[in-house]
Amino acid sequence: MTTKKSAWKSIETKHMEERDSLFRGLAKLDRRSFMKVSLAAGAAVASQGLVTPHSFQPVKVAYGQTPGGQKGNFRFAYISDSHLYERKLNDRFVNALMRAVDDVNAMDPQPDFVFYGGDLAQLGQPKELELGAQILKSLKAPLRMMVGEHDWYYDLGDKWRELFGQPQYSFDHKGVHCVVLNSVVEKDFWTARKLSAMDRMKTVAGLDNGVQSPFTVGDEGRAWLQKDLAKIPASTPLIVFSHSPLYKLYKPWNFWTDDAEQVQAILRKFQNVTVLHGHTHQLLSNRIGNMSFHGFLSTAWPWPYAPEGLPELTVQMARPDPFDPQDGCGDGSVQVLANGLVDKVYNLWNRNPVTVRSSFLSSKGGKDKPAAAVRTSF
Repeated sequence: MTTKKSAWKSIETKHMEERDSLFRGLAKLDRRSFMKVSLAAGAAVASQGLVTPHSFQPVKVAYGQTPGGQKGNFRFAYISDSHLYERKLNDRFVNALMRAVDDVNAMDPQPDFVFYGGDLAQLGQPKELELGAQILKSLKAPLRMMVGEHDWYYDLGDKWRELFGQPQYSFDHKGVHCVVLNSVVEKDFWTARKLSAMDRMKTVAGLDNGVQSPFTVGDEGRAWLQKDLAKIPASTPLIVFSHSPLYKLYKPWNFWTDDAEQVQAILRKFQNVTVLHGHTHQLLSNRIGNMSFHGFLSTAWPWPYAPEGLPELTVQMARPDPFDPQDGCGDGSVQVLANGLVDKVYNLWNRNPVTVRSSFLSSKGGKDKPAAAVRTSF
């Protein structure tokens, strides 16, 4: 059965299409006509204090070749952390998710699949999750989902399971074993306090309130992971998706997985492991032993870097412009190389894309270091 795809396009996509049409038209002008139009456009931009972030389609960058001209096995796109409210309460986050869907649908060729990195909803409400599911149905490529804490703690996953299935699963794709974890398991802090479902959800959504426990994969999750990987040869490339980072970054914000070392011990037997996580809403890169870690961007809002330091391989982005709600947000793509490591392309919506190559992480920063931020921090 074929599902009819939506023809709807967001206002941001329409704007970009109009802009591309303009530049295609400019290419056909003779030199004298081009200079007239270019000078007039430049004067108009300057008079409004505007600067275009780049003069090319960011998504095209995702299809560059790896060093040496060798293409990887496959590519997938990612979208994460949309934090949807019902549209009548907040349509900006809704529009941002639709923009990300448009970005991915414009990729040519299409990615093998699209991965959603968690926190589709803001307060775990059934209507928030249903709205997100409806928007994501417009994707052309197959969709894989991961749960975040904002999706889970209103009804402890009832609606999530109804819409998307189990929160932990694995799949194989072109020789790579992929594992999706539920890494936002918390100890029960709500029963003794007699909290309502909404009070529980708001407490978890607060992150830094000191009431909830740190996130974990948990005993059950680790047992599941160990069983899933038991028959997988150590030479098999492994990609692990986790909403919270599988290392300890900054506990006051719950940028932290309390049993991270125990999970890492399970993964250590594999030659090449890549862990991709959401939750932090920022560019993050880390390397621990045989494991490379990359953070996802958010489509809702960027998050500041933690005040107590970052993994040393993180190439920081200048702090986002507080007067531009799109700055620091985005989506991206991941090119999985023949060895199972990945080149990660951050498609920032108001800046040039940033590529963090596997060679940068595996060399501990010795090769292919991404360019440092040149924009002023706000």
